[in-house]
Amino acid sequence: MTISPLQQARYGYTPKLPKMLRAGFDGIAVEEGAATEAASDKEKIQALFPNTYGMKEVYFKEGANTAEKKKHIVGVILSGGQAPGGHNVIAGLYDALKSANEENILLGFKGGPSGILEDNYITLTKETIDKYRNTGGFDMIGSGRTKLETEEQFEVAAAVAAKHEMTALVIIGGDDSNTNAAVLAEYFKAHNTGVQVIGCPKTIDGDLKNDDIETSFGFDTATKTYSELIGNIERDAGSAKKYWHFIKLMGRSASHIALECALRTRPNICLISEEVEKKAMGLNAIADYIADSVCSRASLGYNYGIVVVPEGLIEFVPEVKKLIEEINETLAKHGERFTKLPTWDEKLGFLTAALSVESMKVFNLLPMDIQEQLLMDRDPHGNVQVSRIETEKLLSNIVRNRLQQRKQQGNYNGKFSPLHHFFGYEGRAAFPSNFDADYCYSLGYTAFLLISYGYTGYLSTVRNLAKGVEDWKAGGMPITKMMDMERRGGEDKPVIKKALVDLEGKPFKYFEAHREKWARESCYTYPGAIQYFGPSELADETSMTLRMENDEF
Repeated sequence: MTISPLQQARYGYTPKLPKMLRAGFDGIAVEEGAATEAASDKEKIQALFPNTYGMKEVYFKEGANTAEKKKHIVGVILSGGQAPGGHNVIAGLYDALKSANEENILLGFKGGPSGILEDNYITLTKETIDKYRNTGGFDMIGSGRTKLETEEQFEVAAAVAAKHEMTALVIIGGDDSNTNAAVLAEYFKAHNTGVQVIGCPKTIDGDLKNDDIETSFGFDTATKTYSELIGNIERDAGSAKKYWHFIKLMGRSASHIALECALRTRPNICLISEEVEKKAMGLNAIADYIADSVCSRASLGYNYGIVVVPEGLIEFVPEVKKLIEEINETLAKHGERFTKLPTWDEKLGFLTAALSVESMKVFNLLPMDIQEQLLMDRDPHGNVQVSRIETEKLLSNIVRNRLQQRKQQGNYNGKFSPLHHFFGYEGRAAFPSNFDADYCYSLGYTAFLLISYGYTGYLSTVRNLAKGVEDWKAGGMPITKMMDMERRGGEDKPVIKKALVDLEGKPFKYFEAHREKWARESCYTYPGAIQYFGPSELADETSMTLRMENDEF
């Protein structure tokens, strides 16, 4: 296999471990903290998790290892979308496992959670692991989006685990995947299978975050990758001086990626979905906000600019959110009948009868291509696949109309030529930054420590991340502590609540204090490519969000 010089260099990178984990497996002791309880809906969560609720916080420190000495056969699953650093979680898990006992075995279940249901696996060896150290992607064993949530699935998973004499399973995933990990841990414990379940927090979206998880892995690398691209476009825009670039970024449920990239690159406009919802900003209000920047810059002779848009924005616009909810409900009930209608006019007639008058007015305002995107195939939950909706084009089209109105009124005399971009896959499988490489390796190492000390239903945690690696703190937190109840599919279900952008938090407040100037002037910054070598302040830099939240900015 031909490899690039950078790939070869990354193979040789040795991830840094927190000082507390450097003593080697035999020199790491455990300390338990206070008992925990759910974030809310405590009685309901306890009733659903009688065997794994109320467990104690766990911290690791230097000291004599008192874990039971036994052979471990551990399975690992990558679940959901790719996030830079996943391979290093597996590498850290493998190295810790082998450090404890060379006879320990790590099984990689292929293709995500379906791998354990189908008993599709490979035995991971040093040769295999070494090919993927410090590299992006999930191609070592692949990933998938199958949910482990039914009794039948749990029975199959238990049978496969028993067949391989597994002692533990590590699930590397986001909020839904780790909710499934908690449910599976409860099932395994209730049925005395002897199989532990440990989760690791993954998602580039940054919405798996709480008091115990300072950031999910992959966020740092993805936002640095997108910021490099945005910075490049900013430089190009300032050179050509004739285009307005509308850039859509990943982030359906929260705008953490957009906010971090805005902090790093200072675009003229960055829309934050959570703010749009709080202020009940409609499409016209959003268009006017962007048009104000276009006009203001045109008055200075700048007929170019940058607009950053979160992927999920469309669902936070009140009238569009209501429209989407009505479409989702209508197609959930009558989807088969609707798809069989042969012409667009017949489909339009069906919608007119099914939707409210207000929602139909909004639908008719949208360009036909956006209308069609709203009616595309649904995701597994029956929802609109918002990543397919070209929100950036919708906004530029509405802004163009507003500007034409202003020109007719004599309030605008500039030029408006929009270009469109969507940065998604570009950031999901990049070479992990040093931060993510170190963080993920520590998460994997800590996951095995939790296994060795007999814990189940825990999430591997590494905290104090805004400091240098030397001062990071490893431990574990019961997943049930992070849960509340949420209405999904007509049922109350336990979930790890997604963390939205805190509009009172320091990152947003900094952005809010500067955006008016950014909207009018060209204050662009150019982060450049991720630095893997050189001074620590460059190569080991953390995200601005993490630094601001921890008063390190």
